[in-house]
Amino acid sequence: MSICLISFMSLLGASVSLFFICLYFIVNDLVMFIEWEVLSLNSSSVVMTILLDWMSLLFMSFVLFISCMVIYYSDDYMQGDSTLDRFIMLVLMFVLSMIFVIISPNLISILLGWDGLGLVSYCLVIYYQNVKSYNAGMITALTNRIGDVALLLSIAWMLNYGSWNYIYYLDCMKADHTMEVISWLIVLAAMTKSAQIPFSSWLPAAMAAPTPVSALVHSSTLVTAGVYLLIRFNFAFMNTYLSKLLLLLSVLTMFMAGLGANYEFDLKKIIALSTLSQLGLMMSILSLGLYNLAFFHLLSHALFKALLFMCAGSVIHNMKNMQDIRYMGGLIKMMPLTCSCLNVANLALCGMPFLAGFYSKDLILELLLMSGVNFFIFILYFFSTGLTVCYSMRMVYYSMTGDFNFMSLHSIGDKYWIMLKGMMGLLFLAIIGGSLLSWLIISTPFMICLPLGLKFLTLTVSLMGGLMGYELFQFKISWSLSIMKLYSSTNFLGNMWFMPTLSTSYLNYSSLMIGKLVMKNIDQGWNEYYGAQSMYTVFSNVSQMNSYLFLNNFKIYLVSFILWIMILVFLMLL
Repeated sequence: MSICLISFMSLLGASVSLFFICLYFIVNDLVMFIEWEVLSLNSSSVVMTILLDWMSLLFMSFVLFISCMVIYYSDDYMQGDSTLDRFIMLVLMFVLSMIFVIISPNLISILLGWDGLGLVSYCLVIYYQNVKSYNAGMITALTNRIGDVALLLSIAWMLNYGSWNYIYYLDCMKADHTMEVISWLIVLAAMTKSAQIPFSSWLPAAMAAPTPVSALVHSSTLVTAGVYLLIRFNFAFMNTYLSKLLLLLSVLTMFMAGLGANYEFDLKKIIALSTLSQLGLMMSILSLGLYNLAFFHLLSHALFKALLFMCAGSVIHNMKNMQDIRYMGGLIKMMPLTCSCLNVANLALCGMPFLAGFYSKDLILELLLMSGVNFFIFILYFFSTGLTVCYSMRMVYYSMTGDFNFMSLHSIGDKYWIMLKGMMGLLFLAIIGGSLLSWLIISTPFMICLPLGLKFLTLTVSLMGGLMGYELFQFKISWSLSIMKLYSSTNFLGNMWFMPTLSTSYLNYSSLMIGKLVMKNIDQGWNEYYGAQSMYTVFSNVSQMNSYLFLNNFKIYLVSFILWIMILVFLMLL
């Protein structure tokens, strides 16, 4: 039995068990703290604390279910890889790190999982070992390191309370200056991990990892760790200046990612930018105080986003590792099962009624309309919703419809049965997962009272976005050249507002130029003139003089003796 199958069966069993335990906890309204004393020395003790409530159990169940489907899928996708065992072990370490983050009410044990996620994600991003992967891995690791440092600083500030179990202090210490500082640091850590502006550039770069890893990272593990941490911390910074700042940055992230996805031609990067857009949605609704709703969308999004990446991986696998959507087209005729799964995941992402994304997304937008946010946030929210449908339609238009644009001799088809079975497992939940979660999470219905126009606004914006995506990209050839120049991935809109450039070449350029000037003018300039070369010349001259004196010391002694006698005689004659 292969390692993939063993891991799949183990994770699936654990996922189902945790789900039923979660149901028991929800029905009986239970919260359980487990303290394990790892080490006790005199009066000092090292204690590992575990928090089990409906939220942590449900999230763990979803993470393990998606992981088992991804590992099963990898058995076919990574076939022929000589280091498949190493790959599966890395994925399992990744899942274990995420579980540490989920079950920890203690900042120290959170740091254990947090750093584990950062380290293992670096190992997975550079898995294919080429220059592009190394660069992507480095920007991922360094950006996440900012958040790790913020978490370390918050651990240092927690010393003021005498314990690192933050969950005890969130509500009672809300007005405290120390808790305010800790909140700022935790929000910074969460923003780096969940790739909010200005730390967004690492998320599309991390697409250098194998596609099964992308499915796991972008659905339920790495990028959602920041959102989950803020869901736990939400009582500390609600209705403060920090929550307003987070709302602005997250809505801008959502808008920026939606625009960028409409300019992108890489299939995996389009889906990565859609993840970034949904993360902005989660963060923004969280900053409005609706943390239960943010958690609801986090789980429903995980289901269809993992499916979306797995479908994209199947397409890329069939297209001989070609990711450019311009080379695709007409795939619906050749890969009907994969394209059906892709369409379901896309419709769930767009908020199609009664699929997984609808229940959380529609509720978020309706509650936003009732929350009294300003017009700027309102416009960005609904424009971003329209952009989601726009880039989804664009992706479908390029990849599934029209003529096939790849090689005339090909073997494209739904022939990878293990990959298809992995996708089918998630397809079922992408359809019914939203309604299932709404019954579990929302115990009492929300009272939403809106006029008819606003009630249908979400659906109207989605339909307009889909229509715009279809019209614009169907007739793009007839655009004038001046408009076509805007349609480029190198301009401001298509290049994520120049964030990848700012966080790489611009950030490095000044320091590298200063280094060059220092080396040229000091190290190889004045230092050489007054330092090494000058000292060498002086010591060389002194050494030559000493050598001359030591080699002719008898002659010098006689000459000096004669000179001394002559001076004495001269003085006597005077």
